[in-house]
Amino acid sequence: MAITNKRNAQGFGTIRKRSDGRWEARGIVGRDPLTGKNIRKSIYGTSQDEVRKKLTQLTAAVDDGTYVEPSKLTVSMWLDIWTAEYLGDVKPNTVHKYKSRCRLHLKPTLGTVKLADLSAHTIQTLVNRLQKNTGDKKGLSPKSIKDVHGVLHKALQQAVEIGYLRFNPSDACKLPRIDKQEIQPLDENAISAFLDAIQGHRYETIYTVSLFTGMRQGEVLGLSWASIDFKHGVITIDRQLQHNRETKSWEIITPKNSKTRRITPAPSVMSALWNWRQTQMKWRVNAGSAWSESGLVFTDELGSRLTPEMIRKPFKKIATSINIPESRFHDLRHSYAVAALSSGDDIKTVQKTLGHHTAAFTLDTYGHVTEKMEKESAARMEAFIKSRKAT
Repeated sequence: MAITNKRNAQGFGTIRKRSDGRWEARGIVGRDPLTGKNIRKSIYGTSQDEVRKKLTQLTAAVDDGTYVEPSKLTVSMWLDIWTAEYLGDVKPNTVHKYKSRCRLHLKPTLGTVKLADLSAHTIQTLVNRLQKNTGDKKGLSPKSIKDVHGVLHKALQQAVEIGYLRFNPSDACKLPRIDKQEIQPLDENAISAFLDAIQGHRYETIYTVSLFTGMRQGEVLGLSWASIDFKHGVITIDRQLQHNRETKSWEIITPKNSKTRRITPAPSVMSALWNWRQTQMKWRVNAGSAWSESGLVFTDELGSRLTPEMIRKPFKKIATSINIPESRFHDLRHSYAVAALSSGDDIKTVQKTLGHHTAAFTLDTYGHVTEKMEKESAARMEAFIKSRKAT
C-alpha cells in the first residue's frame, strides 16, 4: 500500500511511559491515500530524552521528504542516507573513508538486501569473504576488515536509534584477530643521538616539541601561537593540519565534539618555542609584504604552512645517519609516551597528554613499559623488605 510523506499539522507525536518501564514515542510518518488516515510509527527507548530525540529525527526526515518506510529500505539506500545526513560531526577525511568503504566493500555485497532483512549471518558471510584471496587480488587485512565492519556497525546502530531496526545484527559477528604491531620508540641512547643530530637543523624545534610533548604530526603542524600560553607554560591542542581527500588540499581543522586538550610541557620545551618565535619574527620582518600571515607556529620563511612530507624526509635522513633507519616521525610520539611512563608519570596523565580516549587504550599500547615498571617496583619493595629485616 502506498503512503505519502506529508505530515499533518497535528503530527508532532506523543510520548508516554509504558508499563514495562520503557518509553514510547508515536509520530505520524504519512497518510494512507486510500483511507485518508494517518500512518503512525512507534519508537522505543529507555528514557524520555532518548525517545524525544528519536522522534525529532523522525519528524525532520518526514518534513524534508527523506523518510522512507523501513520495509522498503535497502542497505544501499540506508548507507546513502546515513553518510549524507548523520555524519555532520565527523571530520571530512573520516567521512571520505566511510563512503569509500561503503562503495568498495559494503554495497557490492549487501546493497540490495532489505535493511529489515539484514542478518548477522549475512554480515558474517561478508566478513569471511573479505579475508579470502580472489585470483590476483589479496584479501583484506584483519585491521581493514575491522574498519569495514566498524562503518557498517555505526550505520546500523543509527538505524536502531531511529527505530528502523530493533537491534544491530552486526553485533554478533566474529572478526579476525588483529596482531598488535610492535611499536618502535627511541631508547635513551637513540634519543641522545637524535638530539645531537638535530642541533642547528631548520626543523630542530619541530622535532624537539614532537619528541617531548607527544603531539601528533598534524597537531604540531597545525599549532598556532594563540594556543600557547607562555605565562602559565600551557599549550592548548585545538587544531590540526589535515589533508582533505575530497578537495585534495591541506586544511587546518578544529576537533569536533570539544575534543581539545591542554598539556603542560617541560620548561625547556616552552623555552625552545619562545626562541623559535623570535626566529619567525625575524623572518616576518625580512619578508615584508611577501609574508603570509597564518598564525601558525611552524612555517617557512614566508609564513606559509609546512606539510608532513616537508618534515618527514629530513627526519628519515637524520634517523638513517644515527643508525635507526626504520624509525618514523610518529615514533617520536611513542618515544615520549615510553619516556614519560618510565620516568614515573601515571597512566592517566600520559593518556590525557597523548589525547587517547581512555587510559585502557594507553595501557594496551604501552603495556610492556608498565610491566617493566611493575618489576622495578617489586624489586624496590624487595629491597625495602630486606632492609627492614636487617634492622
